[in-house]
Amino acid sequence: MEKEELQSALQKAKDISEKRKFKQSFDLIINLTGLDMKKPEHNVDAFVTLPHARGRKTKVCALVGAELLEQARQVCDFAILSDTFEKYKDKKEIKKLANSYDYFVAQANIMPKVATVFGRIFGPRGKMPNPKSGCVVPPNANLKPLYEKLQRTVRVMTKNSPLAQCGVGTEETSLNDIAENALAVYNAIVHLLPNEKHNIKDVYVKLTMGKPVKVGEKIEVTKETK
Repeated sequence: MEKEELQSALQKAKDISEKRKFKQSFDLIINLTGLDMKKPEHNVDAFVTLPHARGRKTKVCALVGAELLEQARQVCDFAILSDTFEKYKDKKEIKKLANSYDYFVAQANIMPKVATVFGRIFGPRGKMPNPKSGCVVPPNANLKPLYEKLQRTVRVMTKNSPLAQCGVGTEETSLNDIAENALAVYNAIVHLLPNEKHNIKDVYVKLTMGKPVKVGEKIEVTKETK
């Protein structure tokens, strides 16, 4: 897949989308083929660090012990001390917390407590602190680089369906940056598939409320690509 093909498809998706009263996101949709989605090894679950920000703030909550509390309060959007976890006995409160943040960072030595208190709600939502994303940290961790990295990190999952989808920018992001973000995701997914690009059926891009546009199809671009 070439960057120029992506830019053309992104421009077309932008051209055919009606203007909305909110900032729409650009989604990348990768349809897969030749896989048995019942096999765990044929499913994709990857954290991809993008070359550019997606145009939306990524909210991070830290679940920490006393060692990291002060730093977590300064760096992250919210911090919860492990000694106060008992405040979250109500499932509604935990669901509200899960829905309020994109990533949860946890201190490694309190992970059993995190799992006990939040696991039942966080797990099915894919919000448990994950070592793959660097979100399980030691008590002496430097949280700032991790927080900055998470601002450019997307999680791509197939969820037992031959389709991977994630946001790669907004309509206010330059098409060049969105295309490079989309390529980063595409290349990461390709390398995780058993037959690499041969397991890619097709690729689409779309705005939140817009129609999907297939990447690589011959299309007329009515505006100059930015």
